[in-house]
Amino acid sequence: MAEVARRDPVMGAHIARVGQFDIRPGQGDHFQALVRSILYQQLAGRAAAAIHARFIDAVGGRVTPAAVLATPPDSLRAAGLSGAKTLSITDLATRVTDGTVPLDGIEAYQDQEIVSRLVAVRGIGPWTAQMFLLFELRRLDVWPAGDLGVRHGWKLIYNLDEMPSARELEMLGEKFRPYRTVPAWYAWQAVHILRGEFVLPEPK
Repeated sequence: MAEVARRDPVMGAHIARVGQFDIRPGQGDHFQALVRSILYQQLAGRAAAAIHARFIDAVGGRVTPAAVLATPPDSLRAAGLSGAKTLSITDLATRVTDGTVPLDGIEAYQDQEIVSRLVAVRGIGPWTAQMFLLFELRRLDVWPAGDLGVRHGWKLIYNLDEMPSARELEMLGEKFRPYRTVPAWYAWQAVHILRGEFVLPEPK
């Protein structure tokens, strides 16, 4: 917090207004976290939570790669998963099982290597991979410049007429390396505090 504030007085004033940097803890199970991210994509919180609960029941109560692969796709569809999400979660389970996406010990990999492996999975794009790095692995230098909330928050913090583009924000974030997770989190908070529209990137 102190270093980010030192590098940019405007961001520093916003940090002082918001208070302590307090990122929510991860789930502690990387496979479950990624499955949950896929399930919650493009769904409202309550609907996603209901489907998530039915999915857990469908795979026998424990969300593991083996449990997913042992569950017929029709059972996953009956739990409310779309065809695309069924294929995505099955692909993730397959890749974790065959070692293409090694989740055990993934903390040892550099950020870009993790992103490269995750985006090879059907249904996981750069944003989902970045959220995994930021919230599950709690990496300190994640800068989701394409995230609408971060772009909106930056506009509010710096009192701009328009939101910066993803490309512009990518460049603007360079001065905060290797602590870009910090300004990203404070940008989300700006939307929450100044406009009352904040939604966590991964719904609770």
